[in-house]
Amino acid sequence: MGDKTRFTSSRKLDHLRICTEKAVESGDTGFGDIRFVHNALPECDMGTIDLTTGFLNHRFSSPLFISAMTGGHPETKEVNVRLARAAERFGIGMGVGSQRAALENPLLEDTFSAVRDEAPHTYLVANLGAVQLRDHGIEWAERAIEMISANAIAIHLNFLQEAIQPEGDHNTLGCLAAIEELCREFRTPVIVKETGCGISAATARQCWGAGVSAIDIGGWGGTSWAAVESVRADKSRNKRDQQLKSLGKSFIDWGIPTVVSLAEVLESGGPVIASGGVRTGLDMAKCLAFGANLCGMALPLLKPAMESDDALVHTIDVIHQELIAAMFLTGSANIADLKKTRMYIMGSTRQMIEKDNQARIQR
Repeated sequence: MGDKTRFTSSRKLDHLRICTEKAVESGDTGFGDIRFVHNALPECDMGTIDLTTGFLNHRFSSPLFISAMTGGHPETKEVNVRLARAAERFGIGMGVGSQRAALENPLLEDTFSAVRDEAPHTYLVANLGAVQLRDHGIEWAERAIEMISANAIAIHLNFLQEAIQPEGDHNTLGCLAAIEELCREFRTPVIVKETGCGISAATARQCWGAGVSAIDIGGWGGTSWAAVESVRADKSRNKRDQQLKSLGKSFIDWGIPTVVSLAEVLESGGPVIASGGVRTGLDMAKCLAFGANLCGMALPLLKPAMESDDALVHTIDVIHQELIAAMFLTGSANIADLKKTRMYIMGSTRQMIEKDNQARIQR
């Protein structure tokens, strides 16, 4: 295994450990500024509420989506296996972590391919970075999809993280053109995915124009990759890496809050996966009422997935109970009804959304 491949693989394990052992969440998603209008007479049977929903011509038993987390190191395989088993059990979708390490070293492929083995009927989303797509072309995208027999591929945008990583990719020229070529040449749906800084209306319009099938907003307010990379840099003995520690801390507040990003992207088109600090079924309900098609979660599922299958199943059950309760209290018998409910939007979230609307009108 070459040095570059070892770095990529070991970084995956570093990320997993840091996310479960350190305080790496930062920011305000905006969920606290949203309140549902309570329906005091819901005329709804809580026991028959229907969570099924559609996304990219597929039917899901629930709008919960297991967001990309891990893979690419031997010690990550069991986590992916447990997540896959849960996805299969609940009839929900799942994305895998960046497959770069396995594309560089085929010996690591089973840390990803095991997901399809455990979840033969699950809607799986492959994962490749925009820079890797640009540098290696459609061949790598095809290999990533084949590795897990994926139903779609996510091209992730993680440039804040790259700016802080000691080994990060700092040249993004040509990434949009590479995404456009992929969409033009591929029949498999292409999803563009941010990883914690959100997507603006302007960037979303570029993505729709390139031909993407969906956008995963990855808004600010959940796991901060600036914080994660700051922790990694702090462990290094290299002086340059130590300098990156302060850079990471400086950019912990960088990004578009999840609710604001969701509003902007939905204004530009769809379908949309809401992610970034989605922590409860109530958060999911708010995203769905806004217009999201699916809601992605990572960190809340990672810790129980590292513990046991039972812990993960229990966590997902609780999330679903919270979502069902929110739907019941708004009189929503199904997801379509939930999208028609009224909400109050307050505070800085309302201000940011209104300012963005005003700016578009003035343009």
